[in-house]
Amino acid sequence: MLATIDGAQKERPEDVRLGLGSNLAFGFQHVLTMYGGIVAVPLIVGQAAGLPPAEIGLLITASLFAGGLATILQTMGIPFFGCRLPLVQGVSFAGVATMVAIVTSRDGGGLPAVLGAVMAAAFAGLLVTPVFSRIIRFFPPLVTGIVITTIGLTLMPVAARWAMGGNPKAADFGSMGNVGLAAVTLVTVLLLSKLGSAAISRLSILLAMAIGTAIAVVLGMADFSKVATGPFVALPSIFHFGWPTFNVAAIVSMAIVIIVTLVETSADILAVGEIIGTKVDSRRLGDGLRADMLSSTIAPVFGSFTQSAFAQNVGLLAVTGVTSRFVVATGGLILVTLGVLPVMGRVVAAVPPSVLGGAGIVLFGTVAASGIRSLSKVDYTNNMNLIIVATSIGFGIIPIAAPQFYEHFPAWFATIFHSGISSAAIMAIVLNLLFNHLRVGNSDQQSVFVAGTERIIRYQDIAVLHDGDYFLNGKLYDQNGNEVPVMAHAH
Repeated sequence: MLATIDGAQKERPEDVRLGLGSNLAFGFQHVLTMYGGIVAVPLIVGQAAGLPPAEIGLLITASLFAGGLATILQTMGIPFFGCRLPLVQGVSFAGVATMVAIVTSRDGGGLPAVLGAVMAAAFAGLLVTPVFSRIIRFFPPLVTGIVITTIGLTLMPVAARWAMGGNPKAADFGSMGNVGLAAVTLVTVLLLSKLGSAAISRLSILLAMAIGTAIAVVLGMADFSKVATGPFVALPSIFHFGWPTFNVAAIVSMAIVIIVTLVETSADILAVGEIIGTKVDSRRLGDGLRADMLSSTIAPVFGSFTQSAFAQNVGLLAVTGVTSRFVVATGGLILVTLGVLPVMGRVVAAVPPSVLGGAGIVLFGTVAASGIRSLSKVDYTNNMNLIIVATSIGFGIIPIAAPQFYEHFPAWFATIFHSGISSAAIMAIVLNLLFNHLRVGNSDQQSVFVAGTERIIRYQDIAVLHDGDYFLNGKLYDQNGNEVPVMAHAH
């Protein structure tokens, strides 16, 4: 698609077409980046539901398949669905706590109740997307910068856990071997970025992962023995885990998750638009949110859960500079393939978490840096923007620094604010509205948190100056070097 600028047609950055080889390489890099995240949710929920390993494997396969379809819909789009941006979709982390609560509660209804709650709540979300798509004007660089920065900071604990080995219960969790492997991967990313050609630099994450995995094999830290175990081809079964049941309490709790998902996906869509330098208007945002909700409504049919944009891959866009949506669509095809070829998934799963951690530090840090770059465009002169940034980011850090902070709050409140991303987004939106849109009651002389004030010099002060007068070390001198007395301002 072509965008018209000053009468001339210019290709939008997301519509750039690369060759098949580049699409496959960069698309696979996107899959590697988000693979650990997309399999974590079904793994956690399946274990909580007491499923045997084979059934958990089917949950993971279903999530890969559903994530691939959702990614293709979001990137390629159909009328009214899909923002047509390089946005990777997958199972949302926002619903993990709620879904675990449903499957473990005495009258929760188990996994069928989770699937039914996801379907019902996502369908309700689909109906309310027009409201969310009109909030675009409430997301200036002040708000988007806060959210993007918080996304990066929120993901850093994930990178740290990966670097330590991924499994806190493992005996070698946090060992020098795991951390050292992560460090080697990180250094490899940096060296390839500095010394490599443009093509190598863009593939630095993928190449570093391959090199890190090869080193892990040599050191005996990677296990590929289980790759050949299990079926090579397995098509997703429809309603394999039973027909969905619709429990009112489960649906209400999942509806809160859907609200959080809408907020996070809105932020991710706007973040991608900011990073790649393309326009995202309310219609495009609405199309993206509708694709999100449609995917979430259909995903339970295959045995998966709520779908949302993956923040990890926002960082990959910033690192590589590859903005083509066709690359991400290719990643979606790879995910669909992994969903029907479990053997491929087992190969990717054999990549040591420490390798992912080394690459994740760069990826997630880049997300935060992109947010800081957006915040550098904000005007902090004689306004309350600095305190908006400070309070919102501080609010977003609370769940990261103290995960049990909201433990004794009502469940609905904890569900919303347990996510640092949604916490920062809500605070930034509210404070921006309060100080920058609802100006009634704003003081002319605002607080000490104002980053800067206007310089005002009275005309009568300037009028008494003579040619050749100059200031030195806080004192005023005339052209002959004689000090001119300065009267202190009387309050």
